[in-house]
Amino acid sequence: MNLWLRLLWLLATFRMRPRLALPGGASLLPFRVWFHDLDTSLHLNNGRYWTLMDLGRTDLVLRSGLWRAILRHRWVPVVNAGTIRFRREMRLFRSFDLETRILCWRENWLVMQHRMLMRGRDGTEIVAAVALVRAAIYDRDAKAYVPVSRLLREIGVAAESPPPSPEVEAFLASEGVLRSAAASER
Repeated sequence: MNLWLRLLWLLATFRMRPRLALPGGASLLPFRVWFHDLDTSLHLNNGRYWTLMDLGRTDLVLRSGLWRAILRHRWVPVVNAGTIRFRREMRLFRSFDLETRILCWRENWLVMQHRMLMRGRDGTEIVAAVALVRAAIYDRDAKAYVPVSRLLREIGVAAESPPPSPEVEAFLASEGVLRSAAASER
């Protein structure tokens, strides 16, 4: 099953899964490592982690109902920063779950966490990888990012952002340093 089939599966089945209550609800999607997911070391390719995480964010948008506003306003979801920590390899045929959740937000963007979860032989949860991404919704007509408060209103939610954890603060600080370095190279 390639990524297009995984996307089609997601689109065809999201209504069968419970609605996600944002901002606290988490998407949990089951996957398996297939031949086309492997790299030359015969484990899940590092680029494939990011691509599968796109599906986690898509599921979150679909099951929260935010997709209606995105289509209606012709908005575009974007990721503008990300970091990942690989903890365990995932080999061929290994089943795993992708957990996606919103951790916190600022005016025009939010931070999401993705975790790739496997089960050990004793049934314990093993975190194979964890990633943080900074994401936003872009309004092409306004040529600006949509405020998170508006996104939440579109799905009938009024909420304040939880405080960022130390790892989120470090991620945002490192992204700020990279942005400054890129600006000085121009």
